[in-house]
Amino acid sequence: MTQRILAVVSAGLSLPSSTRLLADQLAAATRDELARQGDAVELRPVDLREHAHDVVNHLLTGFPSAPLKEVLDTVTGADGLIAVTPIFNASYNGLFKSFFDLVEADALIGRPVLAGATGGTARHSLALEHAVRPMFSHLRAVMVPTAVFAAPEDWSGGAADGALRARISRAAAELADEMHRRPPSAGPVDPFALTTSFEELLGRSDR
Repeated sequence: MTQRILAVVSAGLSLPSSTRLLADQLAAATRDELARQGDAVELRPVDLREHAHDVVNHLLTGFPSAPLKEVLDTVTGADGLIAVTPIFNASYNGLFKSFFDLVEADALIGRPVLAGATGGTARHSLALEHAVRPMFSHLRAVMVPTAVFAAPEDWSGGAADGALRARISRAAAELADEMHRRPPSAGPVDPFALTTSFEELLGRSDR
């Protein structure tokens, strides 16, 4: 059985948060789908509201606090990523964007990502396609085809709730497939790590 790590980033600002609720449901569905494919999954949830001050400080100083570095390592070292943001003014919120501005430029290349969003009206659902998906495409992550948006009526039961659960199941299956067919992640990349040994460097200098 292959061990997988799934990072689950939620940028909700309120408590309780529908953004966190959607993130949890996407994570649970993905975990269950991977289990059916024979993979064990460790879920690592990240509530960005708990790190908001550290995110701003990192933007200003260029250095992460120890807790924020741990979170960044969790995201960049995971086998897959679920990222969910509330939609403000037709786009992701500032905390969500600021956090991913801190991720190393090449750290998410080829990483499977499932994006989700919540908002006060279904009219905001297109923000997933014109804002969130382009951001992860710029980071060269692998976005699964289905992105999941949840409006208030989607939590009210009935047909809308059933449609949301169907979207969650479809997106989770897509993410699980992308994660399952890849080798396990080697963990976060240290940007300061030496990729060439001193012996190799000395050998080159002798030529």
